[in-house]
Parts: sequence; C-alpha cells; structure tokens
Amino acid sequence: MTESSSAHGGTAVIGDRAGAPMVRVENLRRSYGTGAAAVHALRGVSFEIPRGELVALKGRSGSGKTTLLNLVGGLDSPDEGRITVDGIDLSGLGENGLLELRRDRIGFIFQSFGLIPILSAAENVGVPLRLRKADPREREERVQLMLALVGLADHAAQRPGELSGGQQQRVAIARALANRPALLIADEPTGQLDAETGLSVMELLRAVVRSEGVTALVATHDAQLLDLADRVLELRDGEIVEH
Repeated sequence: MTESSSAHGGTAVIGDRAGAPMVRVENLRRSYGTGAAAVHALRGVSFEIPRGELVALKGRSGSGKTTLLNLVGGLDSPDEGRITVDGIDLSGLGENGLLELRRDRIGFIFQSFGLIPILSAAENVGVPLRLRKADPREREERVQLMLALVGLADHAAQRPGELSGGQQQRVAIARALANRPALLIADEPTGQLDAETGLSVMELLRAVVRSEGVTALVATHDAQLLDLADRVLELRDGEIVEH
C-alpha cells in the first residue's frame, strides 16, 4: 500500500512498513555556508537501521553526528538525498506532517535532559501525552508505567532540581517513550554524566529497546558504551564507516 502526501503536509507512506527497515538514509548531503567557506557536514551518507536495533553513532566532535540526527528526526532538511522513517518518506512531508512525525513516531533524548523545571517527574513524562490529548486515565497509567520502567516510580512527585543527573536523564528517557515511538533518537545522552551513571543509562536504553520494541539511534563518543550497541556506525569526514 502506498499513500501520497496531502496538500496539508500529511504522511507519505512507502510500501509495507513491517518488512522495511525502520530508518533508510540514501545519499544524504548537508552543507553549511557557500563557496570556499562551506562546511560539508555530510557527503553522500547512506545506511539502514533494521527494526528493533540499538545503533550507536560515533565520530569526533564536529563530525556531523548532530546534523545527521537532526535530519533523521525531521528537525532539519538535507541538501540532497532521501530519508525514510517507519515507511514514511520525509521529503514528502510539509511542516504539519513533520510535526506529526516527531510527535507520534519519534522520541528524542538530549544531553541537556530538557526537562521543565517547574513540573514534577510525572508531569514531565506526561507532557507528550497531553500534547496528543490522551485520555487522562490512559495518560496517568502510561506515566506510572514509564517511571517504573526507568526505576523512578518512587520519585514521581519530585521536580528536576531535586533529582540527580542520572535520575533526570531517566525521566527524559521515560518522557521520550511516553507516546510509544517507533524510533528513539538520542544525542550524547550520557555527555553530562559520570562514567558509572552513563553506563547505567546506556544499559537502561538497551533494556527499553528490547522491552518496548523500539529502534534506537544513539550518538556517543564513549568507547565503553559503544560495546552495548547492536551495531556501530562511524562518521568520518562526512561519510559513514560501519564497524
């Protein structure tokens, strides 16, 4: 079955989602600036991520990891190339379609946690469900389940400032999973954590990929954490090297 995108930016579905990879990137190019001063962040990047895998993306600072994550997550557009997420061609989406994609199919985890300081842990986790206008009872049950999944059931009423860095990142993971996304994108999720806490967060990510049936693309520079991934992709000089 194939659906074309609508004039209002609806989704463009390609083929059978169940049989397709979760992510397909084809000949992706992205540059910043023009002429001799142009920075070529991505130079013809292509790869696929099968469903249910935890894939680590590594590379030196400035190698283009964040650029690639933003493109796959629909936060930016490539100069050339094609991105398909969960059977949906991102180039066929308008702004409304991209917004729906990010809201309904993709969960984001950032290095800076991104929690709302005045909200409790439970309220932060519930934000995506409120945006979808989920039934209050369903929302409460899902929030409780997600906090239990990340080991913070007893911290539901605490605000971010009352939690450790590792606990805040666990809340961020629970929030990212609240809407049952198909794809989880994490940009250096352990960058602000000490080594031991960072390892526990990565182990948690691997566990939730399995338990929730999520596919994950995680940018990290920590060699110890790369061992936990199903597969490692390296960005080098704007090109992908698979390990």
